[in-house]
Amino acid sequence: MNKFDSVLGKTQPDEKRQCDKHGEYTSRNFLGTHWSSCPVCSEEQKAIDKEKEKREAIEREKERRELRWKSRLGGAAIPERFRDRTLDSYKAENPGQEKALAFAKEYAENFDQVLDTGRCAIFVGKPGTGKTHLAIGIALHILKQDRSPVFVTVQRLIRRIKDSWNTQGETESQIVDAYASPDLLILDEVGVQFGSDFEKQILFDVLNERYEKRRPAILLSNIPGNELGGYLGERVTDRLREDGGKMIGFDWDSYRRNR
Repeated sequence: MNKFDSVLGKTQPDEKRQCDKHGEYTSRNFLGTHWSSCPVCSEEQKAIDKEKEKREAIEREKERRELRWKSRLGGAAIPERFRDRTLDSYKAENPGQEKALAFAKEYAENFDQVLDTGRCAIFVGKPGTGKTHLAIGIALHILKQDRSPVFVTVQRLIRRIKDSWNTQGETESQIVDAYASPDLLILDEVGVQFGSDFEKQILFDVLNERYEKRRPAILLSNIPGNELGGYLGERVTDRLREDGGKMIGFDWDSYRRNR
């Protein structure tokens, strides 16, 4: 008996044993009454365990990706109702819709270039014509590029500013910066009600900060394009037009009305 066998407590010689699946094999005695099992079975079990670990690792990574995606969706403040509004799910049934979809795809797929210039866009048209769908589709697309879009209605933005006056949580300037910093800001319901001078000033502050940082914005409005300038003011509209900014008209009937 060698020194190694002595340490393991080996006292018996190897012996031939029979595996029901693989036939005869040599079994070694080690550590008292413990014997080695069929080597082929052992290798098969190792392969099974390895494959199981691989599947579990893939599943864990999938869960981590889903959590990250949900976290990013939450950070983008995209409402639950709109989270399935992808560019691929948008149905273009007339030339105007095809043009709007083509613009949205170009904007999303070339977002690095959009960021270089800060190119903005304005979607105008009646309610239910797909403005929000395409804007959210752009946001979802660039989220997958690790970009940071944020969606907010003008009313919610103004309400958050006013709420800050009565709390110690955040200041007005911090709120403006929070909306000036993301890679893309989507401002919905612009001009739903013609706002006060204060509301227009807040919009100017946010959009001007973004203009200076070359951060693009997409504005969604039900106001006719020729009236929107009166609501936003020349200072804002001039900045939105720079660097190739475009106004896209959604001049067809409401999807919702036809359902």
